[in-house]
Amino acid sequence: MSEYRAPTREMEFTLRSLAGFDEMAKACNYEDASPDVIAAILEEAAKFAGNEIAPLNRSGDETGVRLGEDRCVQTPDGFKEAYRQYIEGGWAGLQFDAEQGGQALPFSLAIPVQEMIHAANMAWGLCPLLSQGATEALSENAAEPLKQLLLPKMISGEWTGTMNLTEPQSGSDLATIRTQARPDGEHYRISGQKIFITWGEHDMAENIVHLVLARLPDAPAGVKGISLFAVPKFIPDASGNLGERNDCYALSLEHKMGIHASPTCVMSYGENGGALGYMVGQENQGLACMFTMMNNARLTVGLQGVAVSERALQLSRIYVAERIQGTAPGDCEPSPIVRHPDVRRMMMTMRALTEAGRGLAYSGCVAVDYAKHGQLDAEQRAYYQRRADLLTPLVKGWCTEIAQEVTSLAVQCHGGMGFMEETGVAQLYRDARILPIYEGTNGIQALDLIGRKTIRDRGLALKELMAEMRATAEEARTTAALDGRRIEAFEQSLQQLEEALQLVLDSSANEHFVGSVAFSFLMLTSIVTAGWLMLRAAVLTKAESGSADEDELLLNKRVMAHFFVDHILPRCANHLASVQAGEDSIMALSETVL
Repeated sequence: MSEYRAPTREMEFTLRSLAGFDEMAKACNYEDASPDVIAAILEEAAKFAGNEIAPLNRSGDETGVRLGEDRCVQTPDGFKEAYRQYIEGGWAGLQFDAEQGGQALPFSLAIPVQEMIHAANMAWGLCPLLSQGATEALSENAAEPLKQLLLPKMISGEWTGTMNLTEPQSGSDLATIRTQARPDGEHYRISGQKIFITWGEHDMAENIVHLVLARLPDAPAGVKGISLFAVPKFIPDASGNLGERNDCYALSLEHKMGIHASPTCVMSYGENGGALGYMVGQENQGLACMFTMMNNARLTVGLQGVAVSERALQLSRIYVAERIQGTAPGDCEPSPIVRHPDVRRMMMTMRALTEAGRGLAYSGCVAVDYAKHGQLDAEQRAYYQRRADLLTPLVKGWCTEIAQEVTSLAVQCHGGMGFMEETGVAQLYRDARILPIYEGTNGIQALDLIGRKTIRDRGLALKELMAEMRATAEEARTTAALDGRRIEAFEQSLQQLEEALQLVLDSSANEHFVGSVAFSFLMLTSIVTAGWLMLRAAVLTKAESGSADEDELLLNKRVMAHFFVDHILPRCANHLASVQAGEDSIMALSETVL
């Protein structure tokens, strides 16, 4: 597999200009997040990802992980060494408080760094992804003594973290979990079994802090009776020194179609009397505490979709430039396949979706920073919280769906060689397939968008976003950033979203309708939002460069906006038609004949 080179200038433009990082940093008093600091971080992260993580991607996929007789997981060669360099480079603590050893930089500045890591090696990157989410959950919900005990080494990366939600009988229905927690002095004893635990056991760090959902003996039934516990692999003393092995072990490893170098564990708690755990937050409030981690993870899973798309695009760009086959229109001899119009169609689609997904993901994370850290009044803070809440299912849902399309197109661009493992795109295709499934399937994301984020507030957050979209379209018309025909096409897609929103609000009492159209509503909302960001990029580049003809990146932004409007936005009509059709044919067949 060819080397990975992070598109740092593209990332910096998307973060600072398109997602509005500079304005956020000023509003949130992030004085250290200067342009020079941003550039230096991106440059060094690109070196780390490209030189240390990317070379392990294929070998890790081929080797996989192994559970030894001691029930410890052995990771592929080079993984531990790379993780050590990750710790020494200070990458684990970018967005965490300085008091606990972090660098106190914005969450959204850590996002392009995470994108580089996942583009270089998604299986490896899942370990720090889960650790950062666990650290967020502890930072926001744990009592101060527990924070002091666990966070310094988690923020440094010396200890990693996991989240343990589902069980064999539960799937996504956490109301049915059975893991028990019984009081034992100042602690609790945890017993039960969890499945699909990413990086639940490994040899890269000296300790693993598991965040485990469990029930107290007198807990109410359902999700109202779930509490959250921190269960370390090794029990630390008051000074953070490792003590005895806790009663939690990996029983087995799942054999997966992708991410082979990421251990997905079946975890057992309490085989020998109960694993010692510390309560995080209040009794029976575990799901709310865990969602601190879940929301973080959903954004970063969406980012993984962007990352794997970028890697697939890079591999395809190299291949189509080098592969000679057929004679392209206008040529007199065999041509590089990049000159064939259909290959150009695929490459442009891959690039447009990847750039739009990056803009969406970065914008969602900037909104999180505004909501958490902005020096804002209550009304402004609520506005940005609504924006972050609205964009989260879009980022997780759409960015992971486009990863399926982009990686599939990458295989197609490679032709028969794409079906061979040695080109690398087959691995990306396999790895990407998990993304629409974990951290809440995209069906769950769709229900979250249409229910909690739309019907609950009668479309307030979405209407606020659409008002910004209309303003951008008018600015594009005033500045001639795009031609009038394309601006009208974007405005038509916006009208289609408005029509779908009204249908949803009018039919909100019909659960079959809401459930049937939710995914199409998610896709429609996401495409229009992504189209708005592409339009906004064109407006920004016009303002930065005047004619935009002296800077290749700025010129390309306008070209990609043209392509997105011409070839991606028309998908909105199909999604609106599906919303209009409702549930009738979806629910028509008997479940016994499906």
